[in-house]
Amino acid sequence: MMLRDVLSGLANLAVLVFAVTSMLSVGFVHSAREILSPLRDVSKLLRALLANFVLVPLLGLAIVRLWPLERPLEAGLVLVAMAAGAPFLIKLTALAKAEVALSATLLVLLLPLTVLYAPIVVPRVLPEADVSAVALAVPLVLTMLLPLAVGLLVHARWPALARRSTPVVRHASTVALVVLVAGTTLANIPTIIELFTTGAIVAPVLLIVGAFVIGFLLGGKDRNAREVLGLGTAQRNISAATVMATQGFADNDTLVMVIAASLAGFALLFPAAAVLRRSESAPATPNG
Repeated sequence: MMLRDVLSGLANLAVLVFAVTSMLSVGFVHSAREILSPLRDVSKLLRALLANFVLVPLLGLAIVRLWPLERPLEAGLVLVAMAAGAPFLIKLTALAKAEVALSATLLVLLLPLTVLYAPIVVPRVLPEADVSAVALAVPLVLTMLLPLAVGLLVHARWPALARRSTPVVRHASTVALVVLVAGTTLANIPTIIELFTTGAIVAPVLLIVGAFVIGFLLGGKDRNAREVLGLGTAQRNISAATVMATQGFADNDTLVMVIAASLAGFALLFPAAAVLRRSESAPATPNG
C-alpha cells in the first residue's frame, strides 16, 4: 500500500508538471493571434462543441446502456464522456505532426466550457453527484490556461527567452508524460487486472474509439482539422473527471473507471497519432 501511495503521488505530480510545461511550450512557440484566430471560424467552433459536449456524452450514455456496468463504474465513464479538453492533446498533435496551434485553440475553447458545462449537466444525468464549479475550475485554470497565458506573454515580450526555454519545457513535458504513464499503470495494476477480467475495460475503449471517429468525421475537409478534432475529442479531460470523481462520489470505483479510461487513452491514442504521422509522411503511390 505504501508503494502504491508513492506511485500515485508521483503520477499526480507528473500530471501537474505535464499540464504546465505542455501549455507553456505552446505559448512560447505560438502567438496569441495564431491560437485565437481559428475561434472566428464559426463552423469549426460549432462542430467542436457538437462533438465534445453533445455527441460524446450521448455516446457515453449509450455505452452504459448497452454494456452493463455497476453503477459507480457507469458514473466514472459518464464523467469522462462529459469532460473535454486535455493537455495531452498537445503531445498527441505534435506526434501526429498536425497543427499544434490548432490543438491549443481547441483547448482554449473546451477547457472553460467544461468548467461551465459539467457542474450543470453531470448532476442531471447522475443525481448522486455533487460537482462544484469552483473545485473544477481552479485546477484547470492554474495548470492549463494560466501557463498558456504566461507562455504567450513571454513569446510577445521576450522572444529570445521563449526560444531558449522551449526545448527545456518540451523535455520536461516528455519526462513527465513517461512518469505519468508508468506511475499510473504501476499504481493501479490490481484495478487494471480486475477491469480486464470482468470485461469492464471494453466500455472506455468503445468511448475513446467512438469519440475519435466522431471528431475525425466532424473535422471537415482539412486534414489538420480532422486529425486535431479527432484526437482532441477522443482525449477526454481526465483531470476534470478525476476532480469530479473524487469530490462528487463516495464510491472509489467511480475513480477507478476514470483511471481505466486514462490508461485506455494512452494505449490507443499515442499509437493512433503515430499512424497518422506515418500516413501523412508516406509518399503517394503512382496510379496505374
